[in-house]
Amino acid sequence: MPTQPQLDLNEPPSDEELVARVARGETALFEVLMRRNNQRLYRAVRAVLRDGVEAEDVMQQAYLSAFAHLHQFAGDARFSTWLLRIGVNEALGRLRQRGRHLELLKDPEDEAAPLEAPMPTPEDRAADHELATLMEGIVDRLPDAYREVFVLRLVEGLDTAETASVLDLGEAAVKQRLHRARLLVQQLLDQHVGASARTLFQFQAPRCDRVVAAVMARLPK
Repeated sequence: MPTQPQLDLNEPPSDEELVARVARGETALFEVLMRRNNQRLYRAVRAVLRDGVEAEDVMQQAYLSAFAHLHQFAGDARFSTWLLRIGVNEALGRLRQRGRHLELLKDPEDEAAPLEAPMPTPEDRAADHELATLMEGIVDRLPDAYREVFVLRLVEGLDTAETASVLDLGEAAVKQRLHRARLLVQQLLDQHVGASARTLFQFQAPRCDRVVAAVMARLPK
């Protein structure tokens, strides 16, 4: 059996140190680099392709390309950044082959037509319910004055004059409170998204093992 590379578990080497060792012939250490970077590479590639299966294939190609060009890694950026560039370029290459690169490069703000929502599935309806529950909790956290205006204007659909009449406020006050309520809701949503975003598009252990095994089998011994 081949000798396994030795790592100091108390002071694990950086990615850059591992790159240097792989370049000197410790090929087996490339597995460590892959396992460290699989999650972020998967997210980056999947964001381009919107397909998990194809993303795995592109990841394999990206790792093989990175291994073949390790001598070009200058160390002026982190290895993970260098690897992500390779992966994203591989993914964009797939899109170009299918004639989708122009669509990818368009600015969504330039699109005149609104996005059309597909027919909701049971999963969509469940997600909508979860989103509604989240929004209820956020709106409940607004100060009373802002919450009242927010609900009347954006939930019930009253216009500014009607809202002012219901709450016995001036229209300028309604506009000011609605603006402030929107800012607070956005802040609370940002906090929630920031806390949960890292749970998106998880690269679970079976996928990680599959990609690592496929790449390692194709590396020179």
